[in-house]
Amino acid sequence: MLKLPRLTPRQEALPILPACWAVLRRDLLSSIRRRQELFNPLIFFVMVVALFPLGVSPEAEFLRDAGAGILWVAALLSTLLSLDHLFRHDFEEGVLEQLLLQPQPLYLLVLTKVLGHWLVTGLPLIIMAPLLGVMVHLDGNSIAYLCLTLLLGTPVLSFIGAIGAALTLGLRSAGILLSLLIIPLYIPVLIFGTGTVMAADEGLAIGSYLALLGALLVLALTCAPFATAAALRISVSNS
Repeated sequence: MLKLPRLTPRQEALPILPACWAVLRRDLLSSIRRRQELFNPLIFFVMVVALFPLGVSPEAEFLRDAGAGILWVAALLSTLLSLDHLFRHDFEEGVLEQLLLQPQPLYLLVLTKVLGHWLVTGLPLIIMAPLLGVMVHLDGNSIAYLCLTLLLGTPVLSFIGAIGAALTLGLRSAGILLSLLIIPLYIPVLIFGTGTVMAADEGLAIGSYLALLGALLVLALTCAPFATAAALRISVSNS
C-alpha cells in the first residue's frame, strides 16, 4: 500500500514551490491508490463515444460531422464525473483543514490541486482522443485540432469545476447540485472547442476560436483559484 505524504505543521517553513510540490505529489499518489476513481472517467469517456454509433447512427458521414461534438460532450461529462472527488476525500480526512491553516497562499495550493486533477483526468482524455477520433471517422487534420482544443479546454473545465466542487462540499446531493451549477458554465468551452474543429474541417479560419479558448484558459487560471479558495473557506466554516 502506498504511503501518502502528510501535510503537517512541520511544513510551515516550506517555501511555496516545495509546498505546492508536496500537495501535487500527495494528490497524484492518492489518485494512484484509488485506481477505480482514476479509471472511471476514462472508461466513461470511451463508453459515451462508443454508444453514439450504436444508439444514433453508424453512418460514417454522420459520425464525421458530429464527431468533434461527440468527443467534446464525452470529455465534458467525464470531467464532471470526476469533480466530486476533487476535495471530498481531503475534506473527510481532515487534510483540507490543514491546507486552510498552511501559511502558504491558499489560492496557489488550490491551483496545484486543480493541476493534479487535470493531470489524472484531462490529460488521459487528450491521449485517448486520437483513437476515438478514428472511431468516429475524423481525418488526421481534425483529430490534431481536436487534441489542441482539448489541451486548451480541459484545464478550463477543471478550474470551473473546482469552484462548483468547493461550493457543494459537504452538502447532500452534491453531485446533482454540482451538475446544475457547472454545466451552464461549460457551454462556452464546448461551443468554441467544437467550433474550432468544425471550422478547420470546412477550411475556415480558426484563429478566433483558438484565441477565445486561450482567453478562457487565462481567465480561469487567474480567477478560478481565488474563487475556489474562498468557496472552500466558506464550506469548511459551515461544516
